[in-house]
Amino acid sequence: MQDYSEKRDFYRMAVDCSARYRVIDAGSVQNAVVKDLSAGGLHLRTESAVDADATLNVEIRPIKDITPPLHAVVKVIRCSAAEDEKGGYAVACSIERMLPVEEVGPDFP
Repeated sequence: MQDYSEKRDFYRMAVDCSARYRVIDAGSVQNAVVKDLSAGGLHLRTESAVDADATLNVEIRPIKDITPPLHAVVKVIRCSAAEDEKGGYAVACSIERMLPVEEVGPDFP
């Protein structure tokens, strides 16, 4: 039996939720899928590559309206080709800041 110790600071939840993002100061709004989420970061599946160290505005809208949308500013840690049949890119991000609803404009992300 292996001795395993979790190295993460926060529990990671597996999710499969649609999201939208925009690279700050560049580009248009793109669609993504959130694959997992924690208090410190998230993993996106995107159709386009995103540069490491890019800052993104991300909006996650749950399917059911009982949960409010999540709006965050995130920093891309790494982006690599996805290793499954669906293709695209796996984008690991750290959450820099969660945005309260009063800071989210109509054109967010």
